[in-house]
Amino acid sequence: MTSFARAERAALADALLAAGPDAPTLCEGWATRDLAAHLVLRERRPDAAAGIMLKPVAGHTRKVQDRLAAGDYAALVAKVRTPTLLLRPLEEAMNLVEFFVHLEDVRRAAPGWSKRQLPQPYAQVLAARAKGSARLSARRFPATIEVRTPGGEPFTAGRSDTGDTVTLEGEPGEVLLFFTGRQSVADVTITGPDDLVEKLRGARLGI
Repeated sequence: MTSFARAERAALADALLAAGPDAPTLCEGWATRDLAAHLVLRERRPDAAAGIMLKPVAGHTRKVQDRLAAGDYAALVAKVRTPTLLLRPLEEAMNLVEFFVHLEDVRRAAPGWSKRQLPQPYAQVLAARAKGSARLSARRFPATIEVRTPGGEPFTAGRSDTGDTVTLEGEPGEVLLFFTGRQSVADVTITGPDDLVEKLRGARLGI
């Protein structure tokens, strides 16, 4: 079975090293060293990882992440590159979206970036993840969002009780980026009433 997450992990580590510790990312307020620290904390510091989602312990998470980010950058990226033994069986489920999105956070923050051409099997896997992400992150959007990907089964997200509809079309990876809050760089086409199109492009998406 192909491990797309493993390949993305390696590509992400390569991109972090190539960019250097102080390059910008699409994660607001984070340079590459901060993103690398986040990834290491998430996998190797369970005492602090809870603060990624839970505000009451977010202060502890920030302190741990800042300490990691202040250390040797090459060593930090080496930890990003190497999965822990405990998490290896969960790599695909736990990290595929994380690594795909954060690799693009590094790539697309740099001038002159270009969209990757993803292998079809990988695109199909991302399509399934995009569907789940869209339905979760846009669950409160005040219209039905019809999502279409090339060769994929259309699906809907957003609220269905308003009678309004917008259509979003794009490749699976681009749809996933859009619904994880990267609307400004996601290569998608949105059609529908102008006010709803503008609202969707500016919506607070992601978890």
